[in-house]
Amino acid sequence: MSRYSAFQLFVNAFTGHRSWPRAWRDPAPKPAYDVVIVGGGGHGLAAAYYLAKEHGITNVAVVEKGPIGLGNTGRNTTIVRSNYMFPQNHHFYEWSLKLWEGLEQDLNFNAMVSQRGVLGLFHSDAQRQVFARRGNSMRLSGIDAELLDRDQVRAFVPLVDLDNGRFPVMGGLLQRRGGTARHDAVAWGFARAADRRGVDIIQHCEVTGIRVAGNRVQGVETTRGFIGAKKIGLAVAGNTSRLAQMAGISLPIESHVLQAFVSESLKPMIDCVVTFGAGHFYISQSDKGGLVFGGNIDGYNSYAQRGNLPTVEHVWSAGVTMIPALSRVRVLRQWGGVMDMTMDGSPIICRTPVENLYIDGGWCYGGFKATPAAGWCHAHTIARDAPHEFNRHFTIDRFREGLMIDERGAGPSPWLQ
Repeated sequence: MSRYSAFQLFVNAFTGHRSWPRAWRDPAPKPAYDVVIVGGGGHGLAAAYYLAKEHGITNVAVVEKGPIGLGNTGRNTTIVRSNYMFPQNHHFYEWSLKLWEGLEQDLNFNAMVSQRGVLGLFHSDAQRQVFARRGNSMRLSGIDAELLDRDQVRAFVPLVDLDNGRFPVMGGLLQRRGGTARHDAVAWGFARAADRRGVDIIQHCEVTGIRVAGNRVQGVETTRGFIGAKKIGLAVAGNTSRLAQMAGISLPIESHVLQAFVSESLKPMIDCVVTFGAGHFYISQSDKGGLVFGGNIDGYNSYAQRGNLPTVEHVWSAGVTMIPALSRVRVLRQWGGVMDMTMDGSPIICRTPVENLYIDGGWCYGGFKATPAAGWCHAHTIARDAPHEFNRHFTIDRFREGLMIDERGAGPSPWLQ
């Protein structure tokens, strides 16, 4: 499969762009593989790609119950950042941000990565101290962070109502290297790049069971028959606990719905990502002109990819409080992604008690921004049967040992994270 280039774009323009080859193959599953990755979203496709690229393991299949990228990868607000406080988190997410910065050249695909800046607002002296502490922690690790006062926030995002009646804005923490990426393009880019290295991407192949013998995985039962595997990696977002139970593993995870929204297309009005912590609201503007925004998870367990009206009302009220101009904007559509929420708000990327079964899950709100690093670390853990330094803290064992990575300090309750 040839590389994309400006020359190819020019040549195909003469045929109305009808002569492009398929971006990836649509193979039938083979009887067995060295590695089967369950989940055809960004994380699963990234793991397959890095297994082939970094470790030379190409006898790999990615199995997905529907078309690739229609799970949480296609149901998020596309924010990428590394502005975390704890070293376990910010080193991992910084590695992810560095991979984002070179991803389009690596994959030979336009993922529309836009480092437009991510600004988090604070509203009290206590919050200023928390944000300053986080920024100092980031800078001590070589990660960019700037603490802005009110005047600097006003200059950076003029539409924000600093003196709103609910949560007056006192300043913000800015990471200029943060931004957004196009979620669909990320899935397509990883799929095409993995396929070029020999990975089989098997769509419409739902996993119905995991075959285990003597505490070692043998393969997966699917709607297209049994597929043998020496190793299995799970990357199934909100269904992580369901798939783990097929192998007899109970995980400290709950699944909740997180809603997102997009508005009608508008002229450019927000050229960065703004997060409004007090109201739990975040917003950016897509290249098509639509405002993309979201809020908090629904407060009950669910696997439904839809939301509820109370959350819609909460998100919009927070948005209008922060940017009054939003009151005249019409929303075009809404969707829900299924979040697999851990007890401390941090992810799980590790080996499991079942031999040769590996998990990438428990991402809470951080799944999309982690896509490259999650795939990279998952691939390393599968290939070496040991974690990398970036994910050695993200184990299941930490919940038994009390070594929580509670970024928010909210306590051991998923809905609080």
